[in-house]
Amino acid sequence: MKHHIRSAIVLSSVMLLGGAAYGQATVKDDGKWRYALGAGASFSTGNGDSTKVNLDAEGVRATAQDKLLFYGRALYGETDDVETDDFLALGIRYNRNLSERWYGFGTGEFLRDQPANLSRRLSAGAGLGYHVIRTEPTRWDVFGGVGYSDDTYIDPTVVAGELRSSYGRAELLLGEESTHKLTDTTDLKQRFVVFPNLDDSGEFRATFDAGLAVAMNKTMSLTVTLGYRYNSDPGTGLEKTDTLLVAGISVRLD
Repeated sequence: MKHHIRSAIVLSSVMLLGGAAYGQATVKDDGKWRYALGAGASFSTGNGDSTKVNLDAEGVRATAQDKLLFYGRALYGETDDVETDDFLALGIRYNRNLSERWYGFGTGEFLRDQPANLSRRLSAGAGLGYHVIRTEPTRWDVFGGVGYSDDTYIDPTVVAGELRSSYGRAELLLGEESTHKLTDTTDLKQRFVVFPNLDDSGEFRATFDAGLAVAMNKTMSLTVTLGYRYNSDPGTGLEKTDTLLVAGISVRLD
């Protein structure tokens, strides 16, 4: 993947300045849907013309027995009529408690990242997880399972030793995630997952996402989000890492 750090500032879906700010939907075990929404854009002219537009949404429904999460993230940018960003991610996660500590899960995701030569990636996985800590200020889970990912490339590239226009493989799915109520107004969440390739020994993908939200009122929060992606075999001429750093404001709909 083409290595770069995208950073921006967003004020709201009404005052549009900067880039994306990933919102954190409120999670409560009461069976009600809750959402976090964001939208932003930046424009500059003069010695260089630049445009960046983004949308972000997350929806969560949780009970004492299960949790369903939907999310969508989109980012588009161009500089001097040259496309610099064309990214879209849509996903779903479902957790179901099997006992007080153990739970089963299923995931699915669609991903497009044109600067990384990825026309689409379809991924699905399932497995078991364990609630290591399950309190109001801190929740920490570890999980493992198996999955399958299928990539389609914009231009054919050498992956796993062959020139390919697409590449499907089975993967392990090993990770952990946590949420922390640091203060009455400050929340931290993070998720780290490693995907060892079962068809090509030694190769793997990894993702890390972390977000800090500081509430200004009941609906709006200042946010800082870090996203990191690693692919040990991304294809010819592409960097292995991709990093996204965002600061802004998110809006919650509870």
